Amino acid sequence: MQIQIVSVGKVKEKYLKLGIAEFEKRLRSYCKLTMDEVSDEQAPEQLSDKELYQLKQKEGERILNKIKPNQYVVALDIQGDNWSSEQLAREMEKLSIHGKSQVSFVIGGSNGLSDDVLKRADQKLSFSKMTFPHQLMKLILLEQVYRSFRIQKNEPYHK
Repeated sequence: MQIQIVSVGKVKEKYLKLGIAEFEKRLRSYCKLTMDEVSDEQAPEQLSDKELYQLKQKEGERILNKIKPNQYVVALDIQGDNWSSEQLAREMEKLSIHGKSQVSFVIGGSNGLSDDVLKRADQKLSFSKMTFPHQLMKLILLEQVYRSFRIQKNEPYHK
């Protein structure tokens, strides 16, 4: 399976980089993993609705440029479906069985994803109703992808 993570912004914190690197290493034996970071738009704290829309559009264009037409796209969105780890494992296994072995997970920036990215998504997935920093979300996503491969192969992993 080919897994792509497309995310907005660079991870700056050392502890997150170390965690991400660890799961990248662990995932090598399960899939071909690529990580694509697109630049985030610099903006003031307070944005008008129009400015927010334009910001998300610019980031969204960068995201969409990283996604291939044949990829199955999972957008991380607070309004998405809320799955257990076991359900994520089942859904990923179904994708590979049905010939959709190229999966792209998309993590938006601090202002969320553009409507165009959400429309392109085949699945919208929420990890929680809580808000997480998008850099931390990359680490959490990688851990869950790793966990899903372990579940699929009935391999032990801490609960």
